[in-house]
Amino acid sequence: MKILLVEDDAALAAEVAKVLRAENFVLDHAATGEDAQHLGETEGYDAVVLDLGLPKGDGMSVLRAWRTAGRTLPVLVLTARDGWSDKVAAFKAGADDYLVKPVRVEELVIRLRALVRRSQGGGASRIVCGPLSFDPGLGAFEHEGLPLKLTGLEWRVLSCTALNRAAVVPRLHLIERVYEGDADVDSNSVEVIITRLRRKIAPARIENVRGHGYRLHADPA
Repeated sequence: MKILLVEDDAALAAEVAKVLRAENFVLDHAATGEDAQHLGETEGYDAVVLDLGLPKGDGMSVLRAWRTAGRTLPVLVLTARDGWSDKVAAFKAGADDYLVKPVRVEELVIRLRALVRRSQGGGASRIVCGPLSFDPGLGAFEHEGLPLKLTGLEWRVLSCTALNRAAVVPRLHLIERVYEGDADVDSNSVEVIITRLRRKIAPARIENVRGHGYRLHADPA
């Protein structure tokens, strides 16, 4: 899951980023409204965590600009503003969720995962693919009823294909949600990860749809 964190408090941004990365989110950070608006309009994100009090363009204006431009990415507002009128204004501007600081980062993680699941059509609490099951709210995989041990990169690849289920996930889309923006990505690295996953999740499998991307199947062809 690729997240845009918009927060001008450097210490808070570092704390939130550390937890999100530990939970296998891929993260970009913007500290100003100007940078946030640009990234939200030009990059593909699964969700945004948006502060309202920002330099160079407040968060509410950024959110309105995204919605006016037709950007439908899920937005979770994270702010110190706890007034009812602020919440109403944020939802009217197009927010999908609202949390007031200080917040337990664990709750932020759960709400982000729920936002991404709903935005990708995953209304069910658990996604099942043959012997493989995925709880998006907890971020947990099971294989044949037992917890599935995965590396961080393996988790990112498998969760991306699981959330899209039988749909083809373009290779570039997958790379963007597995690696940070400044990572040095080897051309064969995704295929190496998928090869390792295939051994762990059989008879479920990840198919390489040549020229298009990857797709998770319940059974081998």
